[in-house]
Amino acid sequence: MLPPHSKSSGKVGDVNILAVSVGSSRIKLRVIDDDDTTLATKDHRDLGPGVSQVACFDTSFPTDMPVRAATYAVLREWREEWGIRRFGFHGLSHDWASRRAAELLGRPRGELALVATHIGAGASLAAVEGGHSVDTTMGFTPLEGIVMAIRSGSIDPGLVLWVQQCKGLSADGVGQILERKSGLLGLSDDSGDLRKVISAADAGGHEAHLAYEVHAYRIRTSVAAMVAAMGGIDGPVFAGEAGEASARLRADTCAGLGLPGVEIAASTDRGVGGDGVISAVAVRPAVLVVEAREGLEIARQVRQLLDLHPCCGMSGGGRRSDGRQLLQVPEGEESVSDAPVRAEGVSPPVAVPT
Repeated sequence: MLPPHSKSSGKVGDVNILAVSVGSSRIKLRVIDDDDTTLATKDHRDLGPGVSQVACFDTSFPTDMPVRAATYAVLREWREEWGIRRFGFHGLSHDWASRRAAELLGRPRGELALVATHIGAGASLAAVEGGHSVDTTMGFTPLEGIVMAIRSGSIDPGLVLWVQQCKGLSADGVGQILERKSGLLGLSDDSGDLRKVISAADAGGHEAHLAYEVHAYRIRTSVAAMVAAMGGIDGPVFAGEAGEASARLRADTCAGLGLPGVEIAASTDRGVGGDGVISAVAVRPAVLVVEAREGLEIARQVRQLLDLHPCCGMSGGGRRSDGRQLLQVPEGEESVSDAPVRAEGVSPPVAVPT
């Protein structure tokens, strides 16, 4: 079994790699040789013999959370022998969003306390203090945390035991319901799409109204929890499909926080066409919108890793030792200043076989 937070170099099957990526929406604790990632690395090896393969963990960013934040109050055997802990997910998105937010604020990320939100079909929050994730809402799996499109988010574990013991549901049956039929879909009894839920709520749908209220409430209280983990906040950062697109969700989240200064300038929020600050000018804490650009964060990490490992046949700048370009990645390891705003878009990093 491969712990989902592992960042070690090694082998997967007979494919040499620098790291193994486990996507946040596909994480399963199972033998890695059965993982789609393994098949992809083998296919890429056949297509580009001699080309280094690098994969970036969606769980890497929250890996160094303080022990108090990463630990479940369960038996030592579970924690030490089975490796049970809170891993966290959406690390690529949270890492990118906090970097980009620091640039938009004109301050070093190491000086900031930010709540990075990734709100899409999957959804999570991260407390990013001094450039490090000190807490997050997802845990051992991506099922923990806030209400999502079709996932329940956190529920009482006793509820799971009850439906199995008293209602005869199997473990697989409960898993299917919590993973695929809950969240906004389960609450609205219609859709996991926030846009459709809001539209139905505005049309008088009781279930849709409840779904939106529960969703917004869980986000709001979780933002407050992330603020408490840091002892303050320089700003929430909204990313992910719904986080970027729904001015209403952003407004309802900030309005109910009760934190002095966390206010959105409505005219600015409506007019933002890409990454930007949507709170009033010079107001702190700021409120920001940042497009989730995991592809660029992966490119940054790939460049950084290959620059540090010349033994992989790579030289600086994402080139092979023979000088031929392999990776199209943004310049600089730390700066994201070349990143275009949302309206312009950008192609994902590309590996060019040589």
